[in-house]
Amino acid sequence: MASLLRSVFPRFTSNLIVSDTSRKLKMNSPDLPELFQPPVNRSMQTLDRSFFKKSVPLAAATVFDLKEITNVRKQLERSGDMLRLSPIKPLRNDEQTPGAKCFLLSPQVDANDPKTWSPILSQLVDNNLAKLKPFTLTLTYDDWTMHNILEAILPDIPEEEKETPAGFAQVGHVAHVNLRTPYLPYKYLIGQVLLDKNPNVTTVINKTFDVGTESVFRTFPYEVLAGPDDLDVVVHEAGCEFRFNFGKVYWNSRLGTEHARIFESFKEGEAVCDVMAGVGPFAVPAGKGKVFVRANDLNPDCHASLTDAIKRNKVDDFVMASCADGREFIRHATTELAQAPRKVVLKPKIRVSRKATVEERKAAEEAATKSAQTLEEPRTFDHYVMNLPATAIEFLDAFKGVYHNRQTEFAPYTSRKLPFIHLYLFQAKYATEEEECQEICERISENIGAEVKLTDPELEMSIRYVRLVAPKKKMFCASFRIPAATAFADP
Repeated sequence: MASLLRSVFPRFTSNLIVSDTSRKLKMNSPDLPELFQPPVNRSMQTLDRSFFKKSVPLAAATVFDLKEITNVRKQLERSGDMLRLSPIKPLRNDEQTPGAKCFLLSPQVDANDPKTWSPILSQLVDNNLAKLKPFTLTLTYDDWTMHNILEAILPDIPEEEKETPAGFAQVGHVAHVNLRTPYLPYKYLIGQVLLDKNPNVTTVINKTFDVGTESVFRTFPYEVLAGPDDLDVVVHEAGCEFRFNFGKVYWNSRLGTEHARIFESFKEGEAVCDVMAGVGPFAVPAGKGKVFVRANDLNPDCHASLTDAIKRNKVDDFVMASCADGREFIRHATTELAQAPRKVVLKPKIRVSRKATVEERKAAEEAATKSAQTLEEPRTFDHYVMNLPATAIEFLDAFKGVYHNRQTEFAPYTSRKLPFIHLYLFQAKYATEEEECQEICERISENIGAEVKLTDPELEMSIRYVRLVAPKKKMFCASFRIPAATAFADP
């Protein structure tokens, strides 16, 4: 049954293996003793929380002198006699003896059978530091984890019929799953348990189709499994705040590290063209780093949220938002940058006392103005980001002639190199990554109209594996400089 839960929610399955009583066992551990497992009801149709109540017979060591609590705890931890089951607290009030405390002991200890006691435990009893009594531990729905409950109510599906769902991820207060066919009859049970066991989740949804199947904007049809139909979320990433409707835009919380890898490669004062910007996970953090960004997305909802994020995170001076076709935007933004580069005056923060006079404040402002620096946007882009893995590669033809008749602005005439393209794309999974990279180069070459090779020193090309999106499909990011034959071609 544990393997079933690993297939339903693989991201959250514990790998903890406990080999001795001195290590703490967790409720969602795959080797949780049956004694502590919840009651099973595989015919449950509606979640009945009251069903999950269980009395567990244990032993407890009562300590009458509260000054000895710390000492007894250390001794029981050293001997391995104390119950170590997270999140169950072993120290309890002794309900039979007012004012006394007791420690729950591990299941192998029988209060009425000294043969089950360790030497340390026996010594504690002999020295009157502790007295052993039977103790009934009552476990309820609140004590068990999401995995415990789902293991008790989901059916045992034969291995050959199992399909691995995409797991569950969280965006703001929304948890979304992608349940496969065998689990659909239990989707509302799954949704309610997930809602109960994750305090920061208030809405649970199930994607009914893969992202991009029904919409060019990578949005998806969904059904609500638990909670209100409220997908207006607030998300924080890279020190920035984004607000959007998760049902109307694309967002993947698992890509935060990948976003950072790209925008952290940008340098202050560089110019970036973010062609398929979404709500701004590349553009907005880059703007905070004083990088000039022209960001675009065809989805009006993305554009609205991107515009909001620009203002909310105070990067208006560096980030501009557009809502246009990506192919047109590449050419238009490149031309516009050459004709109207921006300038930003960077003034140091004015530090004056609250008691400063008007004259002192004015003097401080004048000093700040004199020491201000001006950052000017380059006339050519340093980077193009194309984050639309399903189809971005098809937009590479827009780079043909994008710098036609502008050869003298680049090496060897100047020190400036042709811009990098950071292209996200899906690729079929092959036996080796070498085969995958070879096909990626061939596909890029076909679409950009010039030969692209990993070994070409002029391109400074790298291909990075990002994640597995399906059993036979991977996501990669190919970074390379625009081939000169493409950039300077006759458009």
